[in-house]
Amino acid sequence: MSQKLEQLLANNRAWAKQIKSQDPEFFTKLSTQQTPKYLWIGCSDSRVPCTQLVDLLPGDMFVHRNVANLVIHTDFNCLSVMQYAIDVLKVEHIIVCGHYRCGGIQAAMQHQEFGLIDNWLRHVQDTLNKYQNYLAAFSDEQSRMDAVCELNVMEQVFNVCENTLVRNAWKRGQNITVHGWIYSVEDGLLRDLNLSLATIEEMKAAVKHLDLKTGLIVT
Repeated sequence: MSQKLEQLLANNRAWAKQIKSQDPEFFTKLSTQQTPKYLWIGCSDSRVPCTQLVDLLPGDMFVHRNVANLVIHTDFNCLSVMQYAIDVLKVEHIIVCGHYRCGGIQAAMQHQEFGLIDNWLRHVQDTLNKYQNYLAAFSDEQSRMDAVCELNVMEQVFNVCENTLVRNAWKRGQNITVHGWIYSVEDGLLRDLNLSLATIEEMKAAVKHLDLKTGLIVT
């Protein structure tokens, strides 16, 4: 085994020892139950360690991550995670979290080609096309990219809300709120995009508000 991998195992032993010193029964309790209140849908980027960002312990958050934190209606990996989180774990909050300086967003904006993943990032390019007039108003590339990162989070929040899993949960009165957050790698801070939806009506109102803001609806 390489020295780098041995170091990872050593780090694990040190981490487990530290946790047990704080709570000797921690792993025993953890092995018998999983009761997170949050589902995190985030980016696979190695710089965005979700549980560390919010200072939660193992067992406190159910997690799904993919490139550019996309929620695609035909992605059965994501759908399976959502179904288990909603129907079995009974999570109360679904957090869609993107981040600035996202490589997936940048690749889509610059039409970079990496192979198979280009097809996945077509979904980001759909967002670019949808909001192209709004994005054209930004004077520099970095501001435009930051705006796309935020718009991408909002679009995925709407995708979560439009999914039958969430819609059916709302219909039967289950308490679930879907949130849009974004993370800055540059300062380590999470930012609330002021998008928290708990009903179909709230989702429709939020979509209309975004459409007005970005000029998709002309008054």
